This record gives sequence, structure tokens and C-alpha cells, in this order.
Amino acid sequence: VQLQASGGGLVQAGVSLRLSCVASGGSFSKSAVAWFRQAPGKEREFVAAISKSGGRTYYADSVKGRFTISRDDAKNMVYLQMNNLEPEDTAAYYCASRPISNWNMILRFEHQYDYWGQGTQVTVSS
Repeated sequence: VQLQASGGGLVQAGVSLRLSCVASGGSFSKSAVAWFRQAPGKEREFVAAISKSGGRTYYADSVKGRFTISRDDAKNMVYLQMNNLEPEDTAAYYCASRPISNWNMILRFEHQYDYWGQGTQVTVSS
């Protein structure tokens, strides 16, 4: 399975961006999916996760209320809608997936994921 993230860019604080992640060579429909991010000089951190069913989501406190993760299994796509962006959101954003049997489990840790996208850069200026 190969993941391709896109949608990043250079934006001003307060605006919105939507990141997309498409899977090829496999299907998101059997997988739990998440977004992580890594800012310069910092470790990669969890941002948001969605269960295989799509019925459960989980967010880092720093993005709760501003970011929304969603999935469209018919298109093999997962999205991260990012509203009211802040300079602290500046990072490379990575999507990750893992085939899973449990429909409602949320996976929040990097080591739980098998497949990773290449990252898309989001830069937010103040």
C-alpha cells in the first residue's frame, strides 16, 4: 500500500486548508487511518485518527475544535480539514494507515501504523 498526501501550502494564520491522502495498491476501507505532523527540530506528533468504520475520531488537544478528520472509502481518500490555522501548526503532515479487524478502534501511536505517506508541508505565517 502506498499513501500520497497532498494539499499543503503556505497560508496566513486564520485561514483553512484541507489535506488529502489517497491510498494505492490497497484499500483504506480495511484500515484505521491517522494524521501525524513534524515541525522543524521536533519529534513527529499525533494529530488526528479515524476508525475503520469512520464512526470514531480522536484529536490531539492542540487541534481539537479546529481540525476534522474524515474518510471517503469509495474514493480511497482520507481528509484533514484544518480551520483557523495557527503558526504553531506549521509542520510536515503525514498520513498513516494500518489494516485492522476492529471497526471502531482508534490508533494514536506511530508504532501502530504500517503504512506512511511522504508528507505534505503546511506553513502558517502570522
